[in-house]
Amino acid sequence: MPKLSVLPHATLCPGGAEFEAPAGETLCNLLLAHGIEIEHACEKSCACTTCHVVLREGFDSLEPAEEKEEDLLDKAWGLEATSRLSCQARMTEADLVIEIPKYTINYEREGGGNK
Repeated sequence: MPKLSVLPHATLCPGGAEFEAPAGETLCNLLLAHGIEIEHACEKSCACTTCHVVLREGFDSLEPAEEKEEDLLDKAWGLEATSRLSCQARMTEADLVIEIPKYTINYEREGGGNK
């Protein structure tokens, strides 16, 4: 079974993590299932960027992002060429290494969603 490795994140996963991850499951669901409380303000519906991750290894093994995800990623803090929304990216049979960015843009938490 493939492995998902998470690089250390100061608040969500200070020591980093590594666990087996079944193919077909979203990265967001896998992180949450293993106690890594990544933000997902839109309830994983591909409507925000709070679950943004950067793939450090294995990016090319993922299915390409759909247009809606790519449009949202343009708004993500710390966007990189290997960025994905973890609610949309699904494990394949390849091992992945991800980094959760230090910051996120959460309009709901910051009071911007009350328009």
